[in-house]
Amino acid sequence: MSEFSGLDLPGWEHAYTGKVRELFVPVVDPNHDATLEGEPHVLIVATDRVSAFDHVLEPAIPGKGELLTRLSLWWFAELAEVPNHLVAPGDEVTPVPEAIASRSMLCKVLEMLPIECVVRGYLAGSGWSEYQRTGSVCGVALPEGLQFGDRLPEPIFTPAWKAPQGEHDENITYERAVELTGEDEAAELRDLSLHIYRRAAAIAEERGLILADTKFEFGIDPVSGVTRLGDEVLTSDSSRYWDAESWHAGNRRDSFDKQIVRNWLAENWDPSSDAPPPALPQEVVDLTAARYRELITRLTGE
Repeated sequence: MSEFSGLDLPGWEHAYTGKVRELFVPVVDPNHDATLEGEPHVLIVATDRVSAFDHVLEPAIPGKGELLTRLSLWWFAELAEVPNHLVAPGDEVTPVPEAIASRSMLCKVLEMLPIECVVRGYLAGSGWSEYQRTGSVCGVALPEGLQFGDRLPEPIFTPAWKAPQGEHDENITYERAVELTGEDEAAELRDLSLHIYRRAAAIAEERGLILADTKFEFGIDPVSGVTRLGDEVLTSDSSRYWDAESWHAGNRRDSFDKQIVRNWLAENWDPSSDAPPPALPQEVVDLTAARYRELITRLTGE
């Protein structure tokens, strides 16, 4: 059952539960199950849930849904030249309920593409692991002798296949992305992703931050045929930020995201086991929330 199922959301009905989001659509027929099919708009509600290693963890991070929604909306505004899935003010059909307004985005329903568009400007995460094994990331050959956290000669596009919920996403080559989306679409996704990363990295740099890597999701607008940026964008859940001063001093592990959660889990639980993940200690929850808030303050000045 959705954690929002008990809320009174006039005009909206629950359609889908993801790992960290709930989707609602306008009520059309109360006697039939709600789906996204054929709907022009969807209300995307960010919860406080946190996931890692494809598991939803307990407890949640207080305020996380509102924080990440604020950050996504700020970035969508900064990247106004890139078509996105937000419904323009004045185009609303069903009012957004006040109870979830601060953690929700009213969006166009897109035909989501099956790849995550990952851009890496620095060597970290799964890219670092793959580089250690092969000297490349997603088929992109990199110079020898790089260390964790090193800046790459140029940002690279390293897509991933979006696995069904409960399964692991899979890093893929650009050639495989072409097979999944078509040559023209893959080229557009690559170029859009690199453009957004470079714009965002420059904005972050002005604020003393490094955008090490990030992932985007895109979909096709069924009405106009335009490729639009969807889901969240450049948040602490989809991106890796470092403090620039700390990075130059050699600290390349202390990021403004849920890496704190991943690190604690890796030390206290085997992700490959069948055992459920342990509950997060309160100090990890508090520290993660504080890092999320600090990032927003650094970027937006709010």
